[in-house]
Amino acid sequence: MALFTVNNIALRGLAAAVPLQTESNRNYDWITEKERNLLIKTTGVENRRKAPDGVCTSDYCLEAAKKLLQDLNWKADEIELLIFVSQSPDYYLPATAIILQDKLGLPQTSLAFDICLGCSGFVYGLSVVANMLSNSGIKKALLLTGDVSTVSVSYQDKSTYPLFGDGGAVAALERTEDASPIYFNLQSDGSGYESIIIQDGGCRNPINAASETMEETEKGVIRRRRDLTLNGMDVFNFSVTRVPPNVNELLNYAGVNKTELDFFVMHQANLLLNETVRKVIGIDAAKVPYSLKGFGNTSSASIPLTIVTQIAETLQTTKKKLLLCGFGVGLSWGSVILETENLVVSDLIEI
Repeated sequence: MALFTVNNIALRGLAAAVPLQTESNRNYDWITEKERNLLIKTTGVENRRKAPDGVCTSDYCLEAAKKLLQDLNWKADEIELLIFVSQSPDYYLPATAIILQDKLGLPQTSLAFDICLGCSGFVYGLSVVANMLSNSGIKKALLLTGDVSTVSVSYQDKSTYPLFGDGGAVAALERTEDASPIYFNLQSDGSGYESIIIQDGGCRNPINAASETMEETEKGVIRRRRDLTLNGMDVFNFSVTRVPPNVNELLNYAGVNKTELDFFVMHQANLLLNETVRKVIGIDAAKVPYSLKGFGNTSSASIPLTIVTQIAETLQTTKKKLLLCGFGVGLSWGSVILETENLVVSDLIEI
């Protein structure tokens, strides 16, 4: 079981960037008004941000990173580790992280690489960065996460299109001996890989003429093989059965009572799913912030985006204990318990 502790690492800051363009699910005319109202009520997603053509996840992460470095008063040449977690990279190759290293002006002595993960990506990414800082001479690092998911969903697919929004986020971490321990519990189950999948576009099924053919799989669901497929019932069942035990195991491992938590920030999947998870674990609703209403599901950016837009003020001035939890595509899920003190949180960037 991947339960472990990382010492001497502190989360110093967070920033997020989203597109200016807003799409409202109240205007989603592929379904009826009655269906739209029910969708908004159950998913919690009323508005989403949509990236313009040609604007990538890395563009949002880049602007967020620039702003956060400025607010932290960190110099680019102090940072020797950059990890980019996304499933919408700039290119098939090279790694987007290496392009970002150059754009941010990080030294050529820095280490930069990509991790291909979605919904669990922020928690997994934190674990990688924290471990690398703890076991190396590197002192400062950036974790960049997010996705431009709207490029891979069909407007005529009511099971995906109204859920996903675009955006990117950045976290700054530093090695310091006075930091509180960070506790992780990470898990995966590849037997469920088809529950959330884009069938065509990789080496297994390269893009071909058939990839562009629109196919109706059920009423209200018409998509191509290069579009995202999401089996909502499978994902719901996976989340409500696997996530609560993961969180409870982590609480026991860390010796933390759930009443000690100041906030429980989950990946923003959908309101019904997240609220079911919250109730099974038994977390007070007042401790669980949501950004679903204005941004939808923003993949690996959803946890930091929720913090930036919902609870930034209280984290900037006090010491808080957080439990962060990501779950979804893979299937992959994980939780982390960490403490923040006077966290630098940049204002949301809209570009």
